Amino acid sequence: MALEEVKVKKHEEEKSNDLKDYLLFLIPSLLGIGLFMIPIQIDGRITIPVAFMAKLLEGLLIETLPLILTTILAFIIMMSCAATIWKPNFLIKSSFLKGLFLVHPIWLLVRIIGFMFAVMTLLQVGPEVVWSEDTGGLLLYELLPLLFTIFLFAGLFLPLLLNFGLLELFGVLFNKIMRPLFTLPGRSSIDCLASWMGDGTIGVLLTNKQYEEGFYTKREAAVICTTFSVVSITFSIVILTYMDLEHLFLAFYFTIVVAGITAAIILPRIPPLSRKSDTYVTENKARFDENSLKGQNPFSYGLSKALKRAHQNNSAASTFKGGLKNVLDMWFTVLPVIMAIGTTALILAEHTSLFAIVSAPFVPILTLLQVPEAHAAAQTMVVGFADMFLPAVIGSGIESDLTRFIIACVSVTQLIYMSEIGGLILASRLPVKFTDLILIFLIRTLITLPIIVGIAHLIF
Repeated sequence: MALEEVKVKKHEEEKSNDLKDYLLFLIPSLLGIGLFMIPIQIDGRITIPVAFMAKLLEGLLIETLPLILTTILAFIIMMSCAATIWKPNFLIKSSFLKGLFLVHPIWLLVRIIGFMFAVMTLLQVGPEVVWSEDTGGLLLYELLPLLFTIFLFAGLFLPLLLNFGLLELFGVLFNKIMRPLFTLPGRSSIDCLASWMGDGTIGVLLTNKQYEEGFYTKREAAVICTTFSVVSITFSIVILTYMDLEHLFLAFYFTIVVAGITAAIILPRIPPLSRKSDTYVTENKARFDENSLKGQNPFSYGLSKALKRAHQNNSAASTFKGGLKNVLDMWFTVLPVIMAIGTTALILAEHTSLFAIVSAPFVPILTLLQVPEAHAAAQTMVVGFADMFLPAVIGSGIESDLTRFIIACVSVTQLIYMSEIGGLILASRLPVKFTDLILIFLIRTLITLPIIVGIAHLIF
């Protein structure tokens, strides 16, 4: 009788543990999906909760954020110099602090330049080309405040998407689609959805975190961050509205989806992405082994992996601590690089003829494709490398609706712009170099341009 009671009690405990694991998987994962992927409408604009909270905080702190950001950049410089020159024990013995502040001399120089640009912009001293509203002012007063608040909320809530089994489930379910089409594991579909519904920066942050934890190889991480960190629906609407073409939203979005998917299929199979090593930076036993799925139901197997992952993360304190580390990591490693590289790129775009010279080869291409006002449109083909909004700014004065439509579509499908995504990739630990970004940007443009022009000619 006693033996029977023990068996019953053990069975009840197992059921209780199963229920707990299901709840640990479902509740955080659904919260993460709600915060990062479910669009909401606020004051007639479509956004996602994380972006809405970021905008709300930015609005509350807008007057003081430039000063706060400059102060943070000053702290980063002090700590980075201390780590490089004096190497205090408390800093060197902490792997987290060491990772934040002990950087290569080139990146230390970039951080110093970013701080100098911020001070010059805040105080409006030095050459005006640095601190004008089109260069440093755009970064310090518009982009960095938004990134600061997005990093805060995205960093805190990222563990909801990453740590409770959602990626394990999607990794198994979508592997048969993502692997043959895009040469990627199924879990990368979440990165794409988070970017699409939210912001490309969120996709890069997700990818970087997954790469560091050993879920993506160097090649996979490079492909995802340059191919799947797509421009959000929100920003796409902003671009189209600025080009006075919002009545063509369905045609516009259909065009960028077709062009974007085509680029995502081709780019991983050609250099420079195809030459990236298929090796991991760290071993991870939780990584999905595609051979282990043979003969098993994908959903059941994916769910078991998800529940196992959820079971390992049952501490709210450790989850919050992980989120806080995400925030500090993003603030301290990304913000100074964005300020330095973004400002430099905008100076080159606004005050030199560099982009006009580089864009010259696009004039005969656009003429051959029968695009009206080809000379005016050519510069917009490359200026987007500096900032995502510049093609719309330069192209908004073009009279031809067809040409403005093409410019809007190309600017969205190019993905890589140094004032945000490009700078973010370089500031992260992702295995992508500056020369890679230039090549990928140009290849993306050459792949997507004929597709966009062809659909545009059918529409107009």
